[in-house]
Amino acid sequence: DISRLWADVPLQAYALAERFWPGPLTIVLPAREEIPEIVLAGGKTVGLRCPDSELTRQLIREAGLPLAAPSANPSGEPSPKTADEVLGYFNGAIEAVIDGGICMLGTESTLIDLSAMPFRILRRGALPEEEVADALAEAMLVIGITGTTGSGKTTVLSWLEKKGAFVLDCDALYHEMLHSHGPMLAALREHFPDAFTPEGGLDRKRLAACVFSDPESLRELNAVTHRFIGEEIRSKLRHAAMEGRSLAAIDAVELISAGAGELCNHTVAVLADRGVRAERIMARDGISREEAERRIDAQKPDRYYEENCELLLRNDADAESLINECENKLGGWIRHG
Repeated sequence: DISRLWADVPLQAYALAERFWPGPLTIVLPAREEIPEIVLAGGKTVGLRCPDSELTRQLIREAGLPLAAPSANPSGEPSPKTADEVLGYFNGAIEAVIDGGICMLGTESTLIDLSAMPFRILRRGALPEEEVADALAEAMLVIGITGTTGSGKTTVLSWLEKKGAFVLDCDALYHEMLHSHGPMLAALREHFPDAFTPEGGLDRKRLAACVFSDPESLRELNAVTHRFIGEEIRSKLRHAAMEGRSLAAIDAVELISAGAGELCNHTVAVLADRGVRAERIMARDGISREEAERRIDAQKPDRYYEENCELLLRNDADAESLINECENKLGGWIRHG
């Protein structure tokens, strides 16, 4: 029925309704013209909720109309939890009370405004704000972008950003966390004490020396960092969802092995011919062909991405051709959510 009451219903509203209704979440959106002025209280929005009381839902069904239902307490007074408490406030001022027993929660619903971006929690209530943000984040279309250096991931990410995507660069996030993320640094100190200076700071060169010649140490490093990075990705997706974003892209070379692919609705690998990649790396970084070839050899082969990603984008030509590939192969995902 919500499409008969709200003028415009975004996908996020449907996602929240499906997750939390019946339940203590009120969602605010622009009202249709048919909504009575007295319900709008001088505004242009209306808050809707489907209550989790079967007796109340029965009343709504038998009335055949939505109910305008302000709280049964004077402003500033505690919410009543029983019919007797309601009568204590309003006996003689109301015509009837339907006694449905003691309220299960006794706390107002959480109130979220989706009528403008960023979304806002207007009232904290029975449903924690974090659960609402989680549900919005899980409703986002998240596309994971991975691939080899020199393949053209940046072009794909720029295209997604123009489509309104929140783009999360996991490599940049990792390096930022190495400077400022206290819990991750504490865990690294516990596992790799030799990577820290006497003053207590992390020395990245020492850390590299600790792990990159020892496969077991490298697995240990990944086990530590991937957990914290995953938590940070989830946090940033929640924040983006509360800003009103419905599309996100995660840029990660180690998307699959780091477990970030599990957060994605789709995983895409951008690949290119070895010689084309070498030329791009040389031009981009001003290095020799020999050094470019070494970087290519240090990465996973194309077969790895073919086995682990849902979609492959070949980028052996120019940027315009790759953008056309994005329109043809990713555009449908974006249009249909």
